[in-house]
Amino acid sequence: MKYYHEKTLKNVSFEEAIEKVTEALKEEGFGVLTEIDVQATLKKKLDEDFRPYRILGACNPSYAHKALMAEDKIGVMLPCNVIVQQKQEAVEVAAVDPMASMQAIENKDLEKIAEEIQSKLKSVIDVL
Repeated sequence: MKYYHEKTLKNVSFEEAIEKVTEALKEEGFGVLTEIDVQATLKKKLDEDFRPYRILGACNPSYAHKALMAEDKIGVMLPCNVIVQQKQEAVEVAAVDPMASMQAIENKDLEKIAEEIQSKLKSVIDVL
């Protein structure tokens, strides 16, 4: 099973892609709680040059609450990560597939929640 949904965006700058992803997440009820600039971090910590690459930690509060009520340790898998990375002439966006990460957890209540989140994150990728 593939653990992510992805789309390649052409004729869009890296920063424009970040804006589009953030807006699409918002339309599906997600906010971006964290933003990790991998390129800047690798330069600062290791003095390594790396392509533009950001990890957006997205959270839909109502689904996070439902998941936490169904499984108290699920916080180790939150928030839902979405990456935006420069790939030569295009920008690639990928979102975690929560169904893939939930396979290790045997909880039927959580499975339904993960299916709903999967649908929302797939919609985010599809509208880009």
